[in-house]
Amino acid sequence: MSTPKRIIVGISGASGAVYGARLLQALQGMTGVESHLVVSRAGWLNLRHELDMERAEVEALADHVHDLADVGASIASGSFAAHGMVVAPCSMRTLAAIAHGLADNLLTRAADVVLKERRRLVLLTRESPLHLVHLRNMATVTELGAICCPPMPAFYQRPTTIGEIVDHSVARALDLLGLDNDLAPRWQGLPKNS
Repeated sequence: MSTPKRIIVGISGASGAVYGARLLQALQGMTGVESHLVVSRAGWLNLRHELDMERAEVEALADHVHDLADVGASIASGSFAAHGMVVAPCSMRTLAAIAHGLADNLLTRAADVVLKERRRLVLLTRESPLHLVHLRNMATVTELGAICCPPMPAFYQRPTTIGEIVDHSVARALDLLGLDNDLAPRWQGLPKNS
């Protein structure tokens, strides 16, 4: 039996909790994938406020759930063979902690481990407008090997629902992890008569 691809999902306190929840739902439906969830305190608040989701409901979407304060959890070690990690959404506070190696909780420690082990780290950074420190932190994590992937609407797909907009961003994050998915249509190019 082959080892599953372990994906760590962090949900931090930026607006956009739907991205983390939808990512967990998508991973749940994938064969050979094992999800590990860690949520910040503000992340839990946003899941309840934005989606009316209670903790147990969110935890049921993950294969394994880790407490934010448990810095001795499996995902805090480089010997834990994670395929990659997504922070969805990624607040500017979480971005700053990752950029500067401040592994002060399990979410930021897991991200730090993913970076030091040269594994894929995808950050769905959420803020607007951005000031210079935000931009510098994005540049820093990019130099460290992470991918900043702000969840931007793709209007060329002509979305008609919020769900389609969310699915496009989640599909991009899954693509960046090398996980096949069909959440959003693939661009086929403009029609020849355009």
